[in-house]
Parts: sequence; C-alpha cells; structure tokens
Amino acid sequence: MKVFTTGQVAKICKVAPRTVSKWFDSGRLKGYRIPGSQDRRIPREYLIKFLKEHGMPLGDLEDEAMAKVLIVAQDQVLIENLKRELPPEKSFRVAVASSGFEAGIQAESFHPDSIICDFSIGKVEALQICQNLRKNADFADTILIALLPDDGSPMSFDRSAINETFKKPFDASLLAQRLRTLIGARKELV
Repeated sequence: MKVFTTGQVAKICKVAPRTVSKWFDSGRLKGYRIPGSQDRRIPREYLIKFLKEHGMPLGDLEDEAMAKVLIVAQDQVLIENLKRELPPEKSFRVAVASSGFEAGIQAESFHPDSIICDFSIGKVEALQICQNLRKNADFADTILIALLPDDGSPMSFDRSAINETFKKPFDASLLAQRLRTLIGARKELV
C-alpha cells in the first residue's frame, strides 16, 4: 500500500502543506499519524477518494487509479450502453474510436488498459487492429476484448491476439464487471 506525506499530497493538490494538515486534522482527509511523531501519512486509496469526492484532478494518480478503456465501434447504442456501465465514479475512463486508423491514434495518446473491439466494423479491420496492437511492445499487456456478432455465421479466426470474446447481444454490466476484474488484477482501482 502506497502512502503519501502531507508535502507530497500538497504537491499533488497544488496547495500549501498547511492546507493538507488542516484537511487531515478536520477529518476530511483520512490517514494516520506516525507513532511518537506529529507526521501524518495518507494512504493512496484515501487520497484518491478525497480527490474524487471534491472534484479535484487526480493528476499523476490518474494512470494508476483509473481503468482506461478504448471502445472501437460504430454502433452508438452499444457505445452508450458501455459508457453507462463504465462511469468515472467506478474508476473508468472511456475513449471511443470508429475505425482502425482512429483506434491507432487513440491507443497511442490514451494508453488504454483495455480495448474493446466490435467486430461489426468488419472482421478484417477488427482483426487487423488486434494484430497491430499485439505487434507493438507498448500494448503487450493491453487486454483485448472482441465483441462478436451473433448472426448465425461461423466466425473462425486466430484468437491468440485476443484475451476475451463476448457474443452480441451481451450484458454490458457483465462486461464491465469482467473488465474491473481483469484490470484490477494489474492496478489498484479505487
């Protein structure tokens, strides 16, 4: 468990250390005092919770506290359902791309923990996205989830580049729960 000093919290929040001490002493910012000392320590999870509750930016903590998900799809209903199940309050940040080209640009700038690729954009394009990401060492640990259409036609392809598959229609809340489990195994989501 990572802990911060009042000075470190002050830098993150861009306030004076005395302000952090006041938050701590008033009970708004939870933490503990080091025995035999007046020094305060704030555990990471309490700091993140405090920042979220007060609408403050997470800054450098965002990468480790938020599960970043890139949705590659064109179906607006699907995108809205997933966004509803992956809200910021549950530690999710979502970006959307509608093509392979856009997915590549978003992946480079957003650095997602997971990419959900809807194969309805086209099997060839969706497979190309997955394979290109797997070839890039920066995305070796990215969780790739394929959303496969349930149109009755057999879908045969090399699944080695994909971590999980969901057949459409699917329960978006189950997908969100699975993402939380998979990403939570790598990050401490709050």
